Amino acid sequence: MQELRSSVRFPIKLPIAVGTETATQHAAETADISAGGVLFNVDADMSVGSTITFHIAMPAGVLGTPTDVLVHCVGRVIRCTAVDGKRAVAAVIDEYKFERG
Repeated sequence: MQELRSSVRFPIKLPIAVGTETATQHAAETADISAGGVLFNVDADMSVGSTITFHIAMPAGVLGTPTDVLVHCVGRVIRCTAVDGKRAVAAVIDEYKFERG
């Protein structure tokens, strides 16, 4: 099977809060992140095609920066599958903005 992903994935586990179109917030944890998307684990089912928002605090130690970098992201759910009693949600990142502290 041919690999269709165009970005390198980084296996980083970080806590995030995912906002949905209904303004509901869900606690989640990233499984991996790439320049174009994110895979995270969450207790809620999310509809494919739905818009989500989330913030990721990228650790200073991982980035080699003096402080953590907060990234605000807007994306779309492209897959939601059941894994070990949770949902593994893959989302494409449509917009992102670095926020200053």
